[in-house]
Amino acid sequence: MATATAMATATFRFYGELNDFLVPRRRGVAFERRFDDRPAVKDVIEALGVPHSEVDLVVVNGRPVPLAHRIADGDRVSVYPAFRSIELDPADRVGRPIPPGERPRFVLDGHLGRLAAYLRMLGFDTWYRNDAGDDELAAVARAEGRILLTRDRALLRRGTVDRGRFVRSDQPREQLREIVERFELGPLAAPFTRCLRCNGRLVPVSREEVLDRLEPLTRRYYDLFARCPDCEAIYWHGSHRTRMERLVAAVIGPPTPGPRPR
Repeated sequence: MATATAMATATFRFYGELNDFLVPRRRGVAFERRFDDRPAVKDVIEALGVPHSEVDLVVVNGRPVPLAHRIADGDRVSVYPAFRSIELDPADRVGRPIPPGERPRFVLDGHLGRLAAYLRMLGFDTWYRNDAGDDELAAVARAEGRILLTRDRALLRRGTVDRGRFVRSDQPREQLREIVERFELGPLAAPFTRCLRCNGRLVPVSREEVLDRLEPLTRRYYDLFARCPDCEAIYWHGSHRTRMERLVAAVIGPPTPGPRPR
């Protein structure tokens, strides 16, 4: 008669904002996890509720390891989010950091439409369609090297997603602050240079070029205009732009001059 094989045990400790994904009793403390065979550390991390795309460094028994590393009985596993103040050897990272000087590009799921508009307001290339399915979102993120922003944890666990972020807040303005801080977007922002509707780059135009498309009061009171070559939306500097400037100032500092979205 075969005897049951004793399950192995490893000790896990998650750090920083990765604790957001854990049940309360496991947050900020070391805890044991039992397992059969020798699973990949990625599989155990995700079984505990943490998407692999949120993880930047895994240390097993004091040594950095890849997500495919297979854990063994007695291992001590430390799991870290992206660091902002500590320089890591690129070979030790399991995440895919944005290269220095490269402007991050985003793809957002259908529930984050207002956040998509806000990121475009700051000048960031943001792919968004409210009818896009999970397969398409993951494919776009992979093919174009975009950071996937979502409130769907299962989507971030897909193996094809290299860069992603689970958006914690459900309030658009707080979401914007969160993403600006997490990806250090402030110095890279170019406010009011992209179309809020379609993500196209705005080009300055003279008042005369768009005169026939303006409402009478707009013709009378505004002189600075921009147009989106992709969807033909017209932008100018008015009261709504002033409100948006206040939001920009609150998250990254005073914006540069330019036309406002209609």
